Amino acid sequence: MKNILIIVGMPAAGKNLARDYATARGIPYFATGDLVRAEVILRGVEATPDNMARISTELRGDDGMGVTRLALETALNANVPLVMLEGMRSWPEIELIRQRARAVVIAFLAPMATRRDRIISRGRSDDSVDAFHERDQREIAYGTAVPIALADEYILNKGTMEEALQALSDLLDKYR
Repeated sequence: MKNILIIVGMPAAGKNLARDYATARGIPYFATGDLVRAEVILRGVEATPDNMARISTELRGDDGMGVTRLALETALNANVPLVMLEGMRSWPEIELIRQRARAVVIAFLAPMATRRDRIISRGRSDDSVDAFHERDQREIAYGTAVPIALADEYILNKGTMEEALQALSDLLDKYR
């Protein structure tokens, strides 16, 4: 059975650090946000916060798990024993994954002011300081708070990137 590390957290809490960590170590990393961004490009629409939110909601589907199913299938088809998945925003998504793989939920946590500062500095097309609160509320409405609250492991990411990467490395030593 495949081992999947599920990375959760609010926007700009540090989930991309897990991606950097995985990439540097050859661990496949699949993010639902990447699927949404690819769909935006495929449709030929501008990657504005509003368009990203609309297409994300469409891909999630009626049960909220459509994009997770796409990411899970891709992860399960990877010919490696360990992968990382990011972007699950509800507990039913976690349960869906756990029906098909051994999964550990790792939540990245960061204070709201820190996350807002990161949004300002990273400059992604789907980021907007003005839409920060609205995006947080949308994430919470999706159910994001539940996987964060019920995570198996936590990384408090309010220091340096190096400190967060070390915390992730130390944590993952338990699951190799």
